[in-house]
Amino acid sequence: MAYYLQRTAPNTHLGHTSAVHRIDLSYQLGATSAAPSVIGNALMDLLFAVREHGSISGAAKALGLSYRHVWGELKRWEQILGRTLIVWDKGQPARLNEFGEKLLWAERQAQARLAPQINALRADLERAFAMAFDDAAHVVPLYASHDDALGALREHAVASDKLYLDISYTGSVDAIRGLNEGRCVIAGFHTRQDPVPGSLTERIYKPLLKPGLHKIIGFAQRSQGLIVARGNPKRISALADLRRSDVRYVNRALGTGTRVLFDELLEQADIPAAAINGYERTEPSHSAVAHAVASGYADAGLGIEPAIPGHALDYVPLVQENYFLVCLKSTLDQPSTQALLAILRSPQWQAALSSMPGYGPLQSGQVLSMKRVLPWWTFNTQKTHRQARPTKRAARKVS
Repeated sequence: MAYYLQRTAPNTHLGHTSAVHRIDLSYQLGATSAAPSVIGNALMDLLFAVREHGSISGAAKALGLSYRHVWGELKRWEQILGRTLIVWDKGQPARLNEFGEKLLWAERQAQARLAPQINALRADLERAFAMAFDDAAHVVPLYASHDDALGALREHAVASDKLYLDISYTGSVDAIRGLNEGRCVIAGFHTRQDPVPGSLTERIYKPLLKPGLHKIIGFAQRSQGLIVARGNPKRISALADLRRSDVRYVNRALGTGTRVLFDELLEQADIPAAAINGYERTEPSHSAVAHAVASGYADAGLGIEPAIPGHALDYVPLVQENYFLVCLKSTLDQPSTQALLAILRSPQWQAALSSMPGYGPLQSGQVLSMKRVLPWWTFNTQKTHRQARPTKRAARKVS
């Protein structure tokens, strides 16, 4: 942890003080007999030792350091701070001056107030590192398009199988790119259940996914629709209603799977983006879209049904989607990946998923044929006559 003090110096031209630079005070968790704080800082530990032992030599002995090192560090900090810390009377034991005492007092006061939070942080870190040494526990770095079911899966996985999903919510496109660049082990993305040949979804995702390199894992099916105000006062029932001048739309950011879906729906309905009032206004998540509609900032936004509980909202279903997980073939047999697949296949998880509004299992935990679930590729599996049968000359050589 690092904290900053701001050193100021008088500005002789303007007649007031102005900031010169910041001073880095780094802290380390732990405590010693010479420095009994919950967290320690090298300077504060030096000041505490000097005050407790009444001399630099006593402080050095308590800290297990040389006299020369302690003396040099105190002088160095005085230069950094622009203030003296020690009363350097010749022939007298060193002691803290008024500024040194105030600095140590202020730091100890801050530590006393923050002790509960610091102790909680230390306990959390201890638990986290204990998990790292537990061979039965697994961690899966996962980049994914925002989805409520993934949050539920994270809680279920920790409680049931010591599987920790380290989820970073990002757009579907960025999630797959993160997988390809080695920044995660699993990526999550979603597509329509009725993919249209040549669609925008195909044009965006196909270059990122390679048969033979990637493996598709079933996760969930869900509904995407328009989130509208309670009672649907604008009578929005279809995509075409978003063209009306009295309807304000709120969009998702570029790179998100929901933005890809919306743009695809507009393209197929031959609706230009410029015809949508609010197309350029974006929110980072489904829940943020729901909040924008609930607060009156917008009249409609594309999102998932679980985003609306807690808001005075209604929901107009538009399309059914498949939400997939994808990993590299080379990581499919890793223990952490296999542990995740086992959880996804469990009846307990599938029951929990089915209880979420608008969700249901989609061959959860099964490794699926990419060509079957994403019919964007064609493979020529027929061999020529020459490939299928050896020539007579080749047959003679073999015999």
